[in-house]
Amino acid sequence: MEAVLMIRLDKYLADMGIGTRQEVKKHIRQGKVKVDAAVVKSPEYKVNEKESTVLYGDSPVRYEAFVYYMLNKPAGVISATEDRREKTVVDLIKTKERKDLFPAGRLDKDTEGLLLITNDGKLAHSLLSPKKHVDKTYYARVKGIVTEEDARAFAEGIDIGTSALPEWTRPAVLEIISSGQESAVRLTIQEGKFHQVKRMFLARGKEVVYLKRERMGGLVLDSSLKPGEYRKLTDEELRNIYGTDRHAEGHGSDYI
Repeated sequence: MEAVLMIRLDKYLADMGIGTRQEVKKHIRQGKVKVDAAVVKSPEYKVNEKESTVLYGDSPVRYEAFVYYMLNKPAGVISATEDRREKTVVDLIKTKERKDLFPAGRLDKDTEGLLLITNDGKLAHSLLSPKKHVDKTYYARVKGIVTEEDARAFAEGIDIGTSALPEWTRPAVLEIISSGQESAVRLTIQEGKFHQVKRMFLARGKEVVYLKRERMGGLVLDSSLKPGEYRKLTDEELRNIYGTDRHAEGHGSDYI
C-alpha cells in the first residue's frame, strides 16, 4: 500500500509557485485558501499532496512533487539555473511552477538538443552517474573527412588528454552519415567529460562545427520541438528512462 504523503499547506502552495513561504502564509491567514471546500487559516495545516483538493481563491492548485521538462536547448544559452549575465536553460521554462528546477547534465553553450529540466535529484543521478554508463547520442557536423579508421579508433577509446597527462575515453560508436570536406556523423558515448565530443574529434585532427544531442538513455528528443521549445515528459518517457513504473514505486507524481 502506498504511504500517505502529508505536507504543510504553506509549503504545498510555495512549491507550486503561489509565492514565497512568507507570502503564502499571509494569504492563508487572510482566508484565501480552502482545503476540501473548507477555509483553512493555519499555514501548518497538513494536507495530503495527492488526495486533498486545495483552492487558492477560486483556482485549484495541484501538487507535483517532481516535474520533468524535455527542452530542445538552443545555441547561445548556458546549462545553469541562474546567471547574472547569460540566459540560462531554466530561464526558458516560462510555464514552470517549481522554483527548484535544474538541468540534469550540461550542454556547451554552443551545443543544441536534448536537455532534461527537473527537480528530481534521483533521476539526475541515474542519468549522469559514470557508473551507470548511460548512452548519449549526438548528431555532429565535422570539418574534415571522417573515415572508418576514425570509427575504429573511437570504438577502442580516444586519448583526449595531453602528452603529460593522458585521458582516455570509454569506447564509443561512430556512425558516418556522410563524409567530405564537412562530414555528418552520429556519435554515441557513455560519459560526459568536459567538451568530450569536440576533444575526441580534435584528437583525430578534425573540428566539430555543429553539435546536437538527440538521445540520453531512453529519452529521445521530440523532433517536433524547435530550438528553445519544451514540454513535460509523458509517463511512457519516464518509464523509459527509469526502466520501471515510478508510480508503483511511490516516487514521483500522479500528475506528470
